[in-house]
Amino acid sequence: MRESTLNTPSSSPPWRANLSFLAHSLLAQRRRAAALAALILFSIALQLLNPQVIRYFLDTASSGGSRRALLLAAALFLTVALLQQGVDLLVIYLNQRVSWSAANRLRAELALHCLKLDMAFHKKHTPGELIERVDSDIRQMGDFFSQFAPRLVGNSLLVLGILALLLREDLLLGGGMLLYTAITVSVLGVIQRPAAARWAAERQASADKFSFIEEHLAGVEDVRAVGAEDYAIRRLLLLLRNYLEKLRAAFVVSSLAHNLTNLVYAVGYAFGLGLGVYLYTQGQATLGTAYLVVYYVGMLAEPLQGIRSQMQNLQQASASLQRVGELFAIQSEADSVEASRSAGGPAHLAAATALPVTFDRVSFAYENGGGDEAGEAAENRVLHEISFHLPAGKVLGILGRTGSGKSTLARLLFRLYAPDQGAVRLGEVDIRQVSAAELRRRVGMVTQDVQLFDATLRANLTFFDPAVADEQLAAALKTLRLWDWVQALPHGLETRLSAGQISAGEAQLLAFARVFLKDPGVIILDEASSRLDPLTEARMEQAVDRLFAGRTGILIAHRLKTLQRADEIIILENGRVVEAGSRKALAADPASRFYGLLQTGLEEALA
Repeated sequence: MRESTLNTPSSSPPWRANLSFLAHSLLAQRRRAAALAALILFSIALQLLNPQVIRYFLDTASSGGSRRALLLAAALFLTVALLQQGVDLLVIYLNQRVSWSAANRLRAELALHCLKLDMAFHKKHTPGELIERVDSDIRQMGDFFSQFAPRLVGNSLLVLGILALLLREDLLLGGGMLLYTAITVSVLGVIQRPAAARWAAERQASADKFSFIEEHLAGVEDVRAVGAEDYAIRRLLLLLRNYLEKLRAAFVVSSLAHNLTNLVYAVGYAFGLGLGVYLYTQGQATLGTAYLVVYYVGMLAEPLQGIRSQMQNLQQASASLQRVGELFAIQSEADSVEASRSAGGPAHLAAATALPVTFDRVSFAYENGGGDEAGEAAENRVLHEISFHLPAGKVLGILGRTGSGKSTLARLLFRLYAPDQGAVRLGEVDIRQVSAAELRRRVGMVTQDVQLFDATLRANLTFFDPAVADEQLAAALKTLRLWDWVQALPHGLETRLSAGQISAGEAQLLAFARVFLKDPGVIILDEASSRLDPLTEARMEQAVDRLFAGRTGILIAHRLKTLQRADEIIILENGRVVEAGSRKALAADPASRFYGLLQTGLEEALA
């Protein structure tokens, strides 16, 4: 993995990052956002208008004005009040539509980004932690988006409107309220920074908690088997205590904003009331004007309280934004398309059905990622200068003890990781020059652990792609001789698969069908027969024959029967090729390691 050099939210000032993310999230809904902005401005105008109506009513009544004028003023007041309520209702509805759509869009983008990252990233970040970031952090930002426009922006504009009208009525009064507002905003700004850091610590503590819960729920059988329940509970209690401390610290600091705002507001309100009374008693203002001054000063309380509340939400959203920005800043080294940096764009693989595979002096280490031969990275390498060439249409069998690097070869070819040194080629093209979508369309892989979704068999085969026709599915399943098994299911392709409904062997057969539907040029079977019962294995052997027909294949296996179809053999030991050659030639050579394995039995020799 590598850090992005772009100006990401994690490297930008907090206010700029918030505006950048808000603009990005609202860009796809600019029409709704524009309508929302117009409604907010209209609502603010209505809020500022009604006090003017009340002043007119009071001044008209105190000066003995006509009854008709008073009735018209009262009718106008009621009309404006009802209209304001209707507009506010529309603001709430439209704002929820905009904010949740923006949050869901951002959540989908983040989930897709995480799915595209290297396996090294997923080894460092547990599913529980990622769920907390993708769901809870985005939800926190969604809550901020849902309140930002009508409250923070709207209240800010309302405060500006009130101050402008107060300045128009009296410069001294308006100047005093302007000073009061500036002090309040300054206090909120000072308290925001330390609170944001504490909310970030709270979000991380929450992620650690969910990560631990997810891991131990997934491994509940192992936990119970070794009697580690007490340890798990003690560890969970420590994480919960840490979360409580971080949450408490964040709330304590944030509550300072509330208390300080109330204190400043009480002083400002007293000043406004005193000044209003002074203007009226000195004859410098009418009763209506004095009421207007007091009303506008009172109106300042609600928007400033709203701003204070949203500043707290901003603190939490900033913490979530920073964590989300850190994820977006991580770029996949394996998925970087080297050729896209040039004018020619990414390279394309040959259109042939079967593709030749070449490993050219490939070295790889999971942690250190390269280095000098004499350095620490070289000592930690899983693969050491692996070189071989597999012609198109041939099948390669890879043997070796556990930890020898067999599965790592498959992961490099599938570009789940990037080699530290050397190159992996399909035909004449380095796979780093090919887009990830094209590479994974032309290379198929089946492992011993198959992920099934709680969905129909059709959805599990097509990965929820509705464009795949029933005829195409039926043809693939018939070719693999799986159609009779599918028809035996209660609802055929529409049978809903749930946990434990089908065996591990049947799940691997479904994985074969998934690969067959892709029609790849290279197929990798990573010990795909290691957990099959004899009946399912016999069915799988037939499926493999049809799967490899006209394609290049790589078999990573312990079982002798699976290797009978291999044309070439490679034996790995400690990440190095210790033997390579034709399967038939090695099987006939008493001096070869492969010959010894055949005599000993692969399962025993490679355990």
